[in-house]
Amino acid sequence: MSSVRTCKISVPHLLPYCVGKFALVGLSSGLRSALLPYGIRVTTVCPGLMRTGSPRNAYFKGRHQAEYAWFSIGASLPGLTISAERAARQIVEACRGDKAEVDLSLPAKVAVRLRALFPEASALALDLVAAALPGPAHSGNLQRTGAKSTSAWSPSPLTVLNERAAVRNLEMG
Repeated sequence: MSSVRTCKISVPHLLPYCVGKFALVGLSSGLRSALLPYGIRVTTVCPGLMRTGSPRNAYFKGRHQAEYAWFSIGASLPGLTISAERAARQIVEACRGDKAEVDLSLPAKVAVRLRALFPEASALALDLVAAALPGPAHSGNLQRTGAKSTSAWSPSPLTVLNERAAVRNLEMG
């Protein structure tokens, strides 16, 4: 009689997000080539982290307070993020200039170039970021919005820029 061992593997938090972004970049690139004969131009926009205030309306499960704190703080850091207004200006400029692709924030630009030049180092950097994310919890499928996942870390002085963006972008609901 043989025994079967099972292993429960948790899908990393950012895997679906990354797969979706990868697919959209591929689709956008393909559409640009396919639609060019018809005079239709396509610009691929890779924004990186933007200060929109949206984490308060995003859904979190598992360690919802830790996840919300991580994302709301990350979405507030100057230099790591870009304001929605600045992003909009860069997107319009890229479309007017018929650019094939535009990477909006400095970290997004650096990540794209590093990935092309140093794929192994880029993979290691992503591994380190993934390790810094809050791990899974055994709370089932219970979801909470960021607004219902507050803690001592968020809102706090670390999230001021994101909180201001939430007010500006009507994300306070």
